[in-house]
This record gives sequence, C-alpha cells and structure tokens, in this order.
Amino acid sequence: MTHRERVVAALNHREPDRLPMDLGSARFTGMVKPAYERLCRQLGFGDSGPLIDQMQQLHELDERVLERLDVDVRSISLGGPDANREEHLPDGEWKDEWGVTRVRPPGCHYYELHGSPLAGAITAQTIARYRFPDPTDPGRFRKLRERALMLREQTDYAVMFNARFHLVHQTQYLRGFEDWYCDLAGDHDLFLALMQAVVENLLEMNRRAFAELAGLVDIVAFGDDVGLQDRPVCSLPMYRKLIRPFQERIVGSMKQHAPGAKVLYHTCGAVYPYIGDFIEIGVDALNPVQVSAKGMEPARLKREFGDRISFWGGIDSQRLLPHGSPDEVAAEVRRLFGILGESGGWILAAVHNIQPDVPPENVLAMFDAGRECVYQPLATGVPG
Repeated sequence: MTHRERVVAALNHREPDRLPMDLGSARFTGMVKPAYERLCRQLGFGDSGPLIDQMQQLHELDERVLERLDVDVRSISLGGPDANREEHLPDGEWKDEWGVTRVRPPGCHYYELHGSPLAGAITAQTIARYRFPDPTDPGRFRKLRERALMLREQTDYAVMFNARFHLVHQTQYLRGFEDWYCDLAGDHDLFLALMQAVVENLLEMNRRAFAELAGLVDIVAFGDDVGLQDRPVCSLPMYRKLIRPFQERIVGSMKQHAPGAKVLYHTCGAVYPYIGDFIEIGVDALNPVQVSAKGMEPARLKREFGDRISFWGGIDSQRLLPHGSPDEVAAEVRRLFGILGESGGWILAAVHNIQPDVPPENVLAMFDAGRECVYQPLATGVPG
C-alpha cells in the first residue's frame, strides 16, 4: 500500500497493510522545540529548522525526520497575511493579529495568555466594532495550491489541510478565560455574539483556501478544545445549545467545500459525553484521544464508537512518553494496536504535541513499534 492508501483505508475502517502513523501534520501532532532539537541531534540531522507556531514553540519538521520515522501524512497550512499586524512589544510581550497579547514567563516553554482585548464589561456593539483580522489577505493563500499539487502529484503521502477553525480557543483568547466562562454560564447573548463574529471571520478565511485546494486533500483538520482533564467544558445540553451549532457549521463547510475529504477534529480532555455529537455533526476522526483524561479509556471508546469514528493519537504524553522506557513505549503501541487498531480506524500519534521532556529514544521507539504493527492479510493475499 502507498502511504495515502494506508491512511485512507484506516479512516474508512478497513485494515491497511500496517498501522498508519503521524507526526507534525497538524499543529497538535508536532514536537515542541527542545524535544525536536534533541531528536534531530540523535538522528545526526543537525539544524532543526524554523518555528511554525510561536505560541506553542513548534518546529517545522525536517523531511529527513519524517522519512526516517516513515510518517504517512504531509500537511498544508495557511500562510501569514501580507498586512502583518503582529507586534513584538517591550518586556517580551507579543501581540498577534487578533490583538491578543502573550508573554513567555521565565522557565516556560510556551507563550502564555497575557492580555485579552475584549475582556471586561463589553456589549455586542463592542464586538461589532472590533477590528478582526482580514480573512481575505492574499498572503494566506499564496502557494497553497502549488504545495498541494506537489504533494498530490510527486508523493504518495496522505495530504492534510490545517483549516483555521479554532473558534472556542479564539473566543477564549479574545474575551479572557474567566469572562468567557462567565458568559457561558450567565450571558448567553454576549457569548453567542462573540462566537458568531469569530466564526464568520474563520469561515471566510477558509473559503478561498478550499477553492485553492479543491480535489487535492484527503483530510481537513481543525482543533477546538472542549474538554478538561476530568470533565467537558460544560454540560451536554449547554454544549448542544451554545457550541455545537457553530461546530456543525464548520464541519458542514468542510464537507461542502472539500467533498470526499475526512474531517479530523482535535479536542483535548474528557470529552466522552460529546463524542456521539461529534459523530452526528460529521466528524470522521478524533484527536488526540487523551487516554489520561476521565472516561477516555481506549477499549471503551473503541467498543462504543469505533465503527463510526476513527481515532488519531492515543500514546500518552503526560506520563508514558516523558517518563517511560523505550520498551514500555513500544509495548503500549502494540497494546493499543490490538484495541484501537482492530478493523482499522486508528492512526498512531502522541496525545497532542510531543513535549520538551520526551527523550528522543522514546520517539523512535514509538514509530519503530508502529512500523511493526502489521495487519494479517486476507486469504486472498490482499490487505484489508
């Protein structure tokens, strides 16, 4: 099987020749700078390349690394706008194009939220007057189709488009987490006004991208956390009233403008109560399958949902990858292959980005074990 055939088969709940694997195809399956630099040194590849996500400190992954690990997916993402509104402020502050400010505290690997421009006492009129990013800036789409054509015509990898549909996160950053949760609990009109304004901007931002990529992508991915470590962000009825309708519009847009592509949705946390709803709105695969969160036991997820949704991730990044041995990591890959990989429906990846404290030996152990997870051929000799 080609890499693309392998991924597509798994996402269609058929057994490919071996377990499909992902690293770095999305902004939630990559590697944070220190871990990636150590991996590059371990492999003898030297320079680790440019950052592609300042907030999370994610690197663009060297093609040599992806080939060494035999990763099955390659990605396409929007570029930066020509009219760049980002600013680097005194005292190390960084303001992004949405007007959100972040700072990197001493000893921290990431840029943390520092200032939310729509925090405090605001009204729907405040939101209507706010200057959001220009979703039509041509810089976002430059060379998008060129890269997609190259991947489609010159490689056999599955092609993923990282759509910019971070609606929950973006409204949290703009409003501030405290005010966002207060609105969710008590001011639904204001909550919906901000969600509506941001989703319209994001829909427009992706509309041209879909036109550029028509017929060229296998997977469309977006991330929008609605889970905490021990519970979802809100009750199921509240999710269905205030968040699901917007996510349904987002997934519907993907299905309309990228027909045939699978929708990969990333949400961390304990989202077991929502998974049936994810399936109903058209999500095809769920990432990162945070196995350390409440209710996210792999066997339960596979048993209850495995014939209707695929799983993308599952290798624990809180305890196993940073603190386990290479043998323990390999054993967990094999164990989950027997659970999540049954009848297809699993793409191997870490739970979220590989963090700074993960040793390169464990990264190599994960992917080396994944390559050894081979499905038994059918009697005809043709893989499932």
